[in-house]
Amino acid sequence: MNLSSFKDIVKNYKVVFFDSYGVLRNYKGIFAGVKEMFEYLDSQGIVSFLLTNDASRGPKELAAQFQEHGISSLTDDKIISSGMLAREYIQRKITGGTIVYLGTENSANYIKMNGVKTISIHDVDLDQNDDYQLLVLLDDEGYDWNRDLSKTVNLLRRYTMPIIVANCDTTYPLSKDKVAIATGGVANMLEPLVQKVFIRFGKPDSQMFSFAFNHIQQFGTINKHEILMVGDTLQTDILGGNKFGIDTCLVLSGNTLAKNVDVAITASGIIPNHLCESVIS
Repeated sequence: MNLSSFKDIVKNYKVVFFDSYGVLRNYKGIFAGVKEMFEYLDSQGIVSFLLTNDASRGPKELAAQFQEHGISSLTDDKIISSGMLAREYIQRKITGGTIVYLGTENSANYIKMNGVKTISIHDVDLDQNDDYQLLVLLDDEGYDWNRDLSKTVNLLRRYTMPIIVANCDTTYPLSKDKVAIATGGVANMLEPLVQKVFIRFGKPDSQMFSFAFNHIQQFGTINKHEILMVGDTLQTDILGGNKFGIDTCLVLSGNTLAKNVDVAITASGIIPNHLCESVIS
């Protein structure tokens, strides 16, 4: 596919769904030029939302990271995360007992609710029986990958409970050519070991896009052909957008490298409507 200018593409839409990591930022922070890109969208009356598989922080914390860089239009009501869907499921299904989580204390805010205890896998004592109702994979940090992942396997061998994956991403970009293992990658490793089926939330599942589509209607009546999904990963961002019936734009600033993009598209059969170097090009 030929590269296009993001500014030329985006002017044809009323709403943009942005993935976060690899599109607007990496672990070092917000990419240079993103603030100016949002200012351009604002000037054109294009409404932006963050559609992310990040369950490590709540909407207010995620929005604050952008507002600290002067991106004032990306408020917490413009954040739609997989953690929000996982929380909605947990609220319907769990009314008591204890939820075990893999992640940081910040990420656990998604699962805290009245009448339910939460405990990090790091603090679980396998020799002490407890009323464990659910295991949630929230983040790739906050626990010891050697000791605590082995503890997770043994917990699931001992207890029967649903297992929720609040972030389907298998990797996230550290730099232009390096990635780290994300929560979805941890889940993919654990699932065959315990021989159980995990419940996943986030892109590319259509539930994520349906949730987002319903959410944005409070900002005005929006049709699918007026929405653009912008992401850096074919198997989540682009596949999810394609399945939901909205236009998609793959950027080469994150998981998908420019040297591999043609082969990746051909091999996967996942074809974006547009291809850009980045959102600031």
